[in-house]
Amino acid sequence: MEQVVTVGLDGSAESLAAARWAADEAERRQLALRLTHAWILLCPATPDSPAADEQNYWAKRIVHDAHTELARDHPELTIIEDLVADEAEKALLDAAARSRMLVLGSRGLDRVASFFLGDIGLYTIARAERPVVLMRAGRKADGHRRHVVVGLSLHGPQDNLLEFAYVTAFTRDVPLHAVHGRRPERARGSGTDTDSDVARETAEQARREMDEVLRPWREKFPRVKVVDEVRLESPAQAIVEAAADSDLLMVGRRKRPPALGPRLGPVVQAAVHHADCPVAVVPHE
Repeated sequence: MEQVVTVGLDGSAESLAAARWAADEAERRQLALRLTHAWILLCPATPDSPAADEQNYWAKRIVHDAHTELARDHPELTIIEDLVADEAEKALLDAAARSRMLVLGSRGLDRVASFFLGDIGLYTIARAERPVVLMRAGRKADGHRRHVVVGLSLHGPQDNLLEFAYVTAFTRDVPLHAVHGRRPERARGSGTDTDSDVARETAEQARREMDEVLRPWREKFPRVKVVDEVRLESPAQAIVEAAADSDLLMVGRRKRPPALGPRLGPVVQAAVHHADCPVAVVPHE
């Protein structure tokens, strides 16, 4: 794995927004930035091939223009141009495997902060071996530090997700908001008191589990301020609501989903379609 952040460029405003975000993140993490553009018809460059240069003009222009802007704003950042003669899906997965993270632009459907991801975006986040961050055009920093959010399922190991979350909070010097959503089971019988007891027991159990999961990470990153929260609602609703005023939402994705189930679970689907902030999807065991 190379010490780089890779961004996929396609010439759209969304991919340029992703490149700006990726440049900021690479600088914070003291990594290089790789600008990747894949085009299956890319011709190999040779000294005496003016036709190839003409055919490759727009592919080179997309990367060159982004490089020029980012180098101006980040003069100390190492920027690598990467033109790939391959299908976008394969090129992005290959680039992700060699990177600390992959950043992609995603198109907003409307003004209520939905995400529209084409086949390439969905294919990539469902299969990438490294974290994939989704960034929309129009999302800009508001000039002050806030916090980042991580959604925790508390079922099975999540070390990759938690390491990514703590490193992100540490490099940004912002608090980490850890959120877990869990619906209380329906109590047998009826009555408000019974339902309240079940809700209280559900919340207490979830808090104990969260404390157990977070304890070693609190010790490893003592400078990171962590706010943990249990919400008695669906996990998907909990993380989307918690991320409403955050700088980044981080959610986990199992590398090996159930054979008959979808590659992206309901929490990841809710995050990438409805969260009003950049979303990082982190694969874990």
